[in-house]
Formats: sequence, structure tokens, C-alpha cells
Amino acid sequence: MKINSRIIALIAGVAAVACSPAAKMAEMYENVKVTCNPEVLEVIADEINAVVSVSYPDGYFHPKAMLAVTPVIVFEDGEAQMRTLTYQGEKVKDNYKVVPTTGGTVNERVHFDYVDGMESAYLELRGEIIYKGVSYAVPAKKVADGSNITYKLVEFGCEGGSPATVAYKTDNYQEIIKQTEEGQIMYSINSSNVASNQLKSQSIKDFQAALDEIKANERKTLTGTEVIAYASPEGGAKLNDKLSDSRSKSADKAFSQVTKGKETAETSVKSMGQDWEGFQDLVSKSDIEDKDLILRVLNMYSDPAVRESEIKNISEVYTSLKKSVLPDLRRARFIANVEYQNYTAEELVKLINDNIDVLDEEALLRAATLVNETNKKVSIYEKAIDKYNSDRAQFNLGVAYLNNGQVAKAERAFKAVKTQDADLENALGAIALANGDKQAASQHFKKSGTEEAKANQAVVDILSGNYDAAAKALAGKEGFNAALAQVLVDNLPAATKALTCQCPKSYYLRAIIAARQGNAQGVQDNLKKANEDKKLAARAAKDIEFAMYR
Repeated sequence: MKINSRIIALIAGVAAVACSPAAKMAEMYENVKVTCNPEVLEVIADEINAVVSVSYPDGYFHPKAMLAVTPVIVFEDGEAQMRTLTYQGEKVKDNYKVVPTTGGTVNERVHFDYVDGMESAYLELRGEIIYKGVSYAVPAKKVADGSNITYKLVEFGCEGGSPATVAYKTDNYQEIIKQTEEGQIMYSINSSNVASNQLKSQSIKDFQAALDEIKANERKTLTGTEVIAYASPEGGAKLNDKLSDSRSKSADKAFSQVTKGKETAETSVKSMGQDWEGFQDLVSKSDIEDKDLILRVLNMYSDPAVRESEIKNISEVYTSLKKSVLPDLRRARFIANVEYQNYTAEELVKLINDNIDVLDEEALLRAATLVNETNKKVSIYEKAIDKYNSDRAQFNLGVAYLNNGQVAKAERAFKAVKTQDADLENALGAIALANGDKQAASQHFKKSGTEEAKANQAVVDILSGNYDAAAKALAGKEGFNAALAQVLVDNLPAATKALTCQCPKSYYLRAIIAARQGNAQGVQDNLKKANEDKKLAARAAKDIEFAMYR
């Protein structure tokens, strides 16, 4: 029987390949050892970097063979290949890394850009042996599991907006406004007698009318009344202290007459002696010639006798003082202390819709904090900007847009803010971070220097892989990011201490801490609470942190 010559040639060729150095290298490929540092891949700043070490045994690498190795990340939605790494035997005339016949270890840095899905992945090496132009595939070698994305738990400042936190400018709205109503009676020089006409003066009539109005106004509450008596600073402190005391007694009696039949509160009676404070105030507001000289005397000397002597030495000026200033200091004041109930939160919300024009700047700023809808906040801030040219409202407009993820509008709003302060620097940093410019964001945060900006810089550090810097900046502080920073530097006791929130995300981080401590029960207990959040439950199912506890 004759055998076809082509079949004989094919069998001979297969035999030759089977006996070739390539086949022998393939058979021995299982003796090639591969390790990875880190053993579990970690994502840092959206990159996966590792060092893969391949150890070839003595006698493995044929001097005329080549080996092409391709690192590949395999994950649920596909795979990502790095450039192929090629090695050659000692007698190959090419420019690749040489692996001697005696064996050795080759270290290679592998790099991949992270994409969603790589949290559940593994790294493998796919090899192909080449000998005299013939390729021979070898089984893929699994190198490492991964990838750890714990840093991506970093808490952003606002959902859908910037990762940074920017606080609203506070308002100065007063829910209770303290007010005073006042009347006064005047005395003749060196006298403590209250003239009858003083009880009928316009000042006293206005005071009585104010007491009636307080009683009739349901928003006003009289909290106390005061009677305060003075003497003008002339004639010596001892004499005037005595005179002031006498005036306080007569004024108290006069007050009882003035308020008879009217609602009053507990009354305090005070004697103030010489009224140097009132004297300085009246002089500063007067048109007396050389008043600046008088004010300098008051600043230079604190002793009342010296003050009086020095002022009397300015004879012409002292004459003017006796006519236009000193008489107004011989007095007793009647004061009603009042608390005014401003618009309540409910009233402010109603006025936004019904009569927004009655609200002043502070009321508008407060009202904006009482609504949740971004469009409502925006319209209120725009009203304050339009009506009062409010720079705080302009800033808060930017914050409202930023918190709603409208970064471009937020940026325009912040650019219109006139007050170039630390808060604005922080806001500009938040804009830069939202636009992906971590370097510019960091510059703004460092220039700002506020506690808020420091916390935002820590977020930049975490996102950039500068875990030590973030942990240092947040050391001793409480909060999720402070705890996360400590986890990332493996300071687990500090991380546990920083976690105070009893919420799903904090329980998730507690579960990671427990996993790193080898506490299986802690992992189970904390994940049970964390999994109330469906997103966290889905993450936990793939998270490499819990690989040993599934």
C-alpha cells in the first residue's frame, strides 16, 4: 500500500513542531512562576498599577526562542490589554529583553486605566512562544485578583454636583429682634427736682404712646424697663455722683407717674454719675470749634478731674459747651426693652408666594434656606440680588446651582461675586474639581485656607492617591471622609473612632474595617445594615474587600 507523500510530509511537520524547543518551553511553562505586587490589584487615582515578576527556571528559555507576553485585565464587561512585552533567548539577534538559559526573574510594571466594571476583575498574562517563525500559544497565567476601589467611597460635597463642599453664606435674620423705646426728663443745673412740664414733654408723650403700642402689638413683648440718671461732667465727680443718685430717686417717682395705668415690667433704677460717654458722643456730633481738641483731651486723660480741668482751660470752647452740650446731659432716661417676634419660618414660606416684596435682604436669605427646590432657591436669591444688590445672595446662587449639578451656571454666578474672600476661593476650587482640574482645585483650596477648604483638599488628595496627606489633614476629625482617609493608610483604630454616623455608608466602611481585621462577624453585622442601600448591596457583592467572606 502506498502512502500519500503529502500526508507523510504533514506528519513529519507535526512531529518536528512537537519536538521543537517551542513545544518543550510550552510543556515547561507551568514551572514559570509569576507574582504580583500588590497581590490584590488596587485602583489609585483611576489607574491600576502593579509590578509583575516572572521567574524562569534554569534550562527553560531556549537561546533561539522568543516569548511574547500580553498583560490583560479581564472583567465583566470585557477586557483591557496592555502592550505586548517580548523576551528573547541569548542567541536571538533582536533588541528585546534577554532571558538567559540559566533562568532569572524579569520585573515589569503594568498599567491600566480604570473603567467601571474592573472592580470585579483579574489580571492574567497571555503568552506565545516563537521559534523559527512558528508560534506556539501557552495557557494564560492568572496573576492577581482585583480591583480594590475603596477610595471611591469618598463622600462628595453634593449629590450630582462637585465633590467639594461649599457652604451657603449665612444670613443675619433675627427671629427675635431686641428693640428699645425711650423717653427722658431734663434737670436744671445742680438740681434733682423734676419740673412738672417735664412730665408733659413730647419725649414723655412719645414714650407713653410707645408703651401703648407695645401692649397692642401681638408681636411685641415688654421684657423690662429702666430708669437711668446722669449728671453733666462739671463740678467734680463726688458732687455729681451724689447729684446723680438724687436724680435717680426723683426719676423713679416720675416714672411711676408717667406709666400709671400702663403695662410695665420689672424696672431697674441706676445712677451713672458723670456722663462722660454722653459728653463725648454729643461733642463728636456737634459743630463746636476745636471739638477735635476736646476729643483728644478725652483720649489722653482718664481721670475725670483732669479732663474737666483741661477742658476748662480752653475757655472759649468751654463757654460753647456750657450752652450746647452740658445741659443735655442733666437728665434721666426712661427705657422700655422690647422683644419683637419676626416672621416665623411658616410665615416666610407663605410670604415668598404671596407677598415677597415685603421681605428685606436678611429675610430673603433666610427664606431661601427653608425651601428645597433649586428653582425656588434660585428665584429667591435672584430677588435679593435684583432688589438689594446682595453679594451674599449672588454667592448663594452659585452654591444652589453647584449643589444641583449645574456647574456652568454655578461658575457664572461665582464670577459675579464682588467679595473676593476665602469662601469664594473655596467655591472656585469646587468648580475646578467639578470640571476635573484637580491641580487648579488644589490651588484654590490652599489659597482659601478655611476648614471647609482643607476638607475639600483632603478629597482631592484621596482622589489623587495622596492618602497620607489626606489622613494627616483629617487626623482627629470625625466624619466619613476622615474615617476613609485613615482606612486608606491602614490606621483602622483611628478610622473606627472617626465614624459617628449610623447610616448605611458608614456601616459599609465599618464592614471594610472588620474585613481587614479578620472579624467575620463584624463584616456580617455591618453589611446587613449597609445593604439597606441597594447600591451598596450591589457593590458589596463584587467588592474585593469581602472576597474572603462570601
